[in-house]
Amino acid sequence: MINPKITKDILNESSKNSMVDHLGIVFTEVGENHISAKMPVDHRTRQPLGLLHGGASATLAETLGSVAATFSVDHEKYTCVGLEINANHVRKMTNGWVYGTAKPVHIGQSTQIWEIRINNESDELVCISRLTLAVIENR
Repeated sequence: MINPKITKDILNESSKNSMVDHLGIVFTEVGENHISAKMPVDHRTRQPLGLLHGGASATLAETLGSVAATFSVDHEKYTCVGLEINANHVRKMTNGWVYGTAKPVHIGQSTQIWEIRINNESDELVCISRLTLAVIENR
């Protein structure tokens, strides 16, 4: 389903000088039905009380889901754009790394839904997110 020509190296290179790069997000795996990345919990991603910022988790989730959706359609004909994101923050983080993986829930002709699970280094759930995207024709 995800374009097999897409690699983590291509994604990391194309993310330079963007929010993805600024937050230290690094793509780690591209599979047929998933994309994974890691993000540091450090001065760039913590809120003033020292905890992982929910917005940083949402950014990781949006990045993974949007990239996965984008590379699961024909670029010549379609583009995917976000409609809604929801994120439930279930475990605090103060340092280390979080690891996210996006997997499809629904791949339709006009919408896609991706679930993104973000875990800590002990594989415990930190955040679970759902991203809904519109699939629109290029003009």
